[in-house]
Amino acid sequence: MSAVRPTPNPQTPKPGLTGVVTPHPPAWHQRLAASLIYLLVRTVSLTIRYRMRDDAGVLEGDGTEPVVFCIWHNRLALCLENYRLYTQRVGRQRRMAAMVSASKDGGLLARILEHYNVQPVRGSTSRRGRQALLELTTWAERGYDLAITPDGPRGPRYVVQDGVTSLAQVTGLRIVAVTCKLTWKLQLRSWDRFQIPLPFSQCVTHFAGSVRVPRDASDQEREQTRRRLEELLKQATVD
Repeated sequence: MSAVRPTPNPQTPKPGLTGVVTPHPPAWHQRLAASLIYLLVRTVSLTIRYRMRDDAGVLEGDGTEPVVFCIWHNRLALCLENYRLYTQRVGRQRRMAAMVSASKDGGLLARILEHYNVQPVRGSTSRRGRQALLELTTWAERGYDLAITPDGPRGPRYVVQDGVTSLAQVTGLRIVAVTCKLTWKLQLRSWDRFQIPLPFSQCVTHFAGSVRVPRDASDQEREQTRRRLEELLKQATVD
């Protein structure tokens, strides 16, 4: 890893000059849609009964150590509400940076994150991945929690990709496997079967366990950790 780290919001050169990929900014209609989605989620959330199950120990201790939260792509709808409740439970002011696709569609989610005061970092395995990894590392050094969908943005569903273990190895943070179970929901016919919570549902957030990737881990050790993380998530996933 280079000793020179990028600033969290770098002035990105044009891709044609340096090979650096510039993420698509949210268009005006995406900003409007993000505001409406944020208000809708906040309204529905007021009717939902939340419960947390902590098998990872994240609600114990002083809550000062940042972590990498890892949650399936189809559980994103209430993840920011859950993080808000998590910070209330640990009794500390926490901040988070989350990886979002650099595509045009990612601009909508990035704007929703900003409504929750979460720092979006644009990138994926196919676009701007290395740059996003460096930016996430910078936020981790500032004490931010990190969040990533290990099977996003295109799947396959419920398969952990290598990006999350690479991030954990570089930052030294432990990965916390998180999943949510909704009693009332709609499921879209998308690749991930995205779940939309219905009013007056119950949401059980399960911190299923955690893993670490040593900074000097070999490819084989990193693959073993990836499989263990995938196993933790799958065992805790109830559709």
